[in-house]
Amino acid sequence: MRVQAARIFAALATLAAATAFSQTTSQTPITLAVDLNDAPRKIIHATETIPVQPGDLTLVYPKWIPGEHMPSGPIDNMAGFVITGNGQRIKWERDKIEMFAFHLTVPAGVTTLDIRMDFLATAAAGFSAGASTSASLALLSWNELVVYPANTNAGDVMITPSITIPTGWKFGTALEPTSTGTSLTTAFKTVSLETLVDSPVLAGRYFREVPLAPEITPKHFLDMAGDGPEDIALSDEHIAQFSRLVRETGALYKSRHYGSYHFLVTLSDQVSHFGLEHHESSDDRVRENTFTDDQEFVLDGLLLPHEFTHSWNGKYRRPAGLATPNYQQPMIGDLLWVYEGLTEYLGDVLAARCGIWTPAQYRDRLAITAAYFDNRPGRTWRDLQDTATMAQVLYTTGGAYDNWRRGTDFYDEGELLWLDVDTTIREKTGGKKSINDFVAAFHGLNGNTPPRVVPYTFDDVVAGLNAVVPNDWSTFLHTRLDSNQPGAPLGGLTSGGYKLTYTDTPSAWSTIAESHTGPSFWYSLGMELNTKGEVQDVEVGGIADHSSIGPGMKILAVNSRAYTPALLRAAIRGSKGEGKPAIELIIENTGTYRVLSIAYHDGERFPQLVRVTGTPDRLDDILKPMTK
Repeated sequence: MRVQAARIFAALATLAAATAFSQTTSQTPITLAVDLNDAPRKIIHATETIPVQPGDLTLVYPKWIPGEHMPSGPIDNMAGFVITGNGQRIKWERDKIEMFAFHLTVPAGVTTLDIRMDFLATAAAGFSAGASTSASLALLSWNELVVYPANTNAGDVMITPSITIPTGWKFGTALEPTSTGTSLTTAFKTVSLETLVDSPVLAGRYFREVPLAPEITPKHFLDMAGDGPEDIALSDEHIAQFSRLVRETGALYKSRHYGSYHFLVTLSDQVSHFGLEHHESSDDRVRENTFTDDQEFVLDGLLLPHEFTHSWNGKYRRPAGLATPNYQQPMIGDLLWVYEGLTEYLGDVLAARCGIWTPAQYRDRLAITAAYFDNRPGRTWRDLQDTATMAQVLYTTGGAYDNWRRGTDFYDEGELLWLDVDTTIREKTGGKKSINDFVAAFHGLNGNTPPRVVPYTFDDVVAGLNAVVPNDWSTFLHTRLDSNQPGAPLGGLTSGGYKLTYTDTPSAWSTIAESHTGPSFWYSLGMELNTKGEVQDVEVGGIADHSSIGPGMKILAVNSRAYTPALLRAAIRGSKGEGKPAIELIIENTGTYRVLSIAYHDGERFPQLVRVTGTPDRLDDILKPMTK
């Protein structure tokens, strides 16, 4: 009873604190001014003014960040948090259980709180904030530098933001400027906290904005910032491909849910590399030469189509468990195989349809995806559904033995699932319908709209598929989501007219990938090495595993010669066939040395897709552009 009473008291206190704020917000918005002048030194300054009335107040720092699917708010890099009222400092106290909450008492006579806060934009920061600046650019995520009253909805908290940038810099954002006080300071239209957090700013000394598909309304822009002018020297060919991406999405989704769209592309080797989706923009961080090097462009070809697709699948149509009212309520990720898996599938298809990838490059990548999950033993104990349900934990895992633990597999295995859905629809309708019809109705619901969230459930997905073609879609999906069978779900490949095989010659995609990640012996010896011979990962149940090789060990010699990737490849080829000699390795493990004899005789193996003669070529049809 005492515990229950304490909880009731705490809830009432929080409600009272929130009420003290809500009586003033309709009159005066919060103001938030961010200064990027010290961003090259990896520190960003902010000043926030919040209208209040006297009494107890709890402020919170955003914890659950949309698109990150976990409590990744980078509060560890929040610094210099000082609150004043009428020029006097007001003491705050962090909640002893919820570390993202700050309790304080607003003194009598104080009607506004002035808050100073810094964000340390270093590599140690959270998922979306790590290494977000360099000497010549900065990506501002507003959630890093804002607090708001507890127990309020993000859509109800109104904020007037502004930024100050260094001399000579320019910026891009989906926010609408209202005035420019100086050449360096820009104020934006008042928006909700929900819209603000959803609208990052990319600024830089070397900045370029390129209109895409200019004949289309709403307008689309490619905003680029690099560490040098050469990084943003995008070719006309690539601009044309991104313009085709805009046209292809219009043909696919038959709707747009934004007033304008900005691809915010950070081209730098000094920042973290990833993508984060937003309604009217995307935060795309890639290597500095991605737009100027053909191999890099191919390897990162999925990123922009993937994040752009999220504007429809993830931002507009969103799983109910992820459609939370604010940034403190925990998210439920059980439908991430739709949110991320379907986006992975559609993003890859769009990359091929708009010409970023050739059909051959798409198939090469798909072959690697299929083979990867066909040799992923963790499927025998953790089903695909559990990878989504446990996403908030699995996003922080990876590395050694990930094939046994499993990670965020709902991305790529989800892609295989949705390929299966697409080819099944095509098969059942004789090619008259496809997943294109599903997404046009499901994600194009209500036609063109401003940014908004329309939640869905598993039953809504099933109903949407049944509206395209009647089928027991619930059983179809659960059979694949809940399976612990070994081997990947390859029904979509088979129905698409292809089969997964292995060859002793790497594909063009494998060759490019290995030039960046190091040699792969995954489909032969069942292990990944770096160029120094250090074992990065071992497939549980594979050849290396049965030979007692583990991550962290180091191969010193191959057949009595000092290790090189080329020597190990030659040894694998030389041992192929019955009666051939075993491969001899000298292994070092934390100062202990062993000689191993590996009786492997199947040669090198690289995944590839082979066309099955006499079957419908549905996979090839899927990749055909929808626009001319």
